[in-house]
Amino acid sequence: MQVVIDAMGGDTAPGPAVAGAVLSARRLGLRVALSGPTDLVQAELARHDLRGLDIEIIPAGEVIGMGELQPAEAIRSRPDNSISRGLKHLRHGGAQAFVTMGHTGAGMAAAALNLGRLHGVKRAGLAVPFPTLNGPCALIDVGANADVRPEFLQQFAIMGAVYAEKVLGIQNPRVGLITIGEERGKGSQVVQEAFPLLERAGLNFIGGVEGRDIPEGKVDVAVTDGFTGNVLIKFAEGVGALVSQILRESAKGDPFSLLGGVLMQGAFKRARAKMDYRAYGGATLLGTRGVVVIGHGRSDAEAVFTAIRVACRAAENGMVEAIGEGVARADAATRGAGAAP
Repeated sequence: MQVVIDAMGGDTAPGPAVAGAVLSARRLGLRVALSGPTDLVQAELARHDLRGLDIEIIPAGEVIGMGELQPAEAIRSRPDNSISRGLKHLRHGGAQAFVTMGHTGAGMAAAALNLGRLHGVKRAGLAVPFPTLNGPCALIDVGANADVRPEFLQQFAIMGAVYAEKVLGIQNPRVGLITIGEERGKGSQVVQEAFPLLERAGLNFIGGVEGRDIPEGKVDVAVTDGFTGNVLIKFAEGVGALVSQILRESAKGDPFSLLGGVLMQGAFKRARAKMDYRAYGGATLLGTRGVVVIGHGRSDAEAVFTAIRVACRAAENGMVEAIGEGVARADAATRGAGAAP
């Protein structure tokens, strides 16, 4: 298997991306390709021991920065960028997956332009593993589509269930539609119209779920629009930082609290590990004609390695093909329901 890594993706590229690629080649036995300016990538590779590793460079003359305000326009106007060059290598069969720690909007735009969507997929969606009491939950969409239609939510549910199974290893995942109450009639008009579509999509659909149900682990796939999903994950990040700060400040000046904190350091470390974005590999773009993983811009080498490992798992387990089959089955069921007397 070969995975393409955008060498210029991330806040401090190319260092972490190249180091993560080298780790992946060594630990996983992968063939890796790094897309970016040849001189910069070669200079960074020179810092590592490459003996026995299969690493190639895909030349790219331009870079899409993390602060790009119009990423879609940048992708179109500067086609020799490291993201597009890597995705073209994926499209033409040279690799099985693509990973970037770069600009999320640019990654999505480049995937749409260079890969396109699977047949029948109306909108691609971004899925992330969200930590819960019972393990990770696949949350989709988290930013690709601020405005949705009911049929988009149905397809997000199908794609999210495949992702939960093929990448997170959850068999027969429980799928819930995020709303403001468990009752069927609650939620926006779009959510209400999506209910019957999810019910006949052939999923383990458990109905509506509220925000608190997600961290409690009551669902394996949480489906929503990209606006709500993005707010949810950013709010969760903020709450996590707030709780940590409150605990630190509350312990100051209290010797018993400080002692308890010392005794609890192991537990705190394990808790932080469960919440650490580096352990989950970033967001996976679902619905495109190829495996695309978009990681956090702050990713270090270990986080890049995790993202590459996620991409490998998706490719090895046939995630893209399974999504296409699931969407096709749902379309057939929908047409059959419409033709029924």
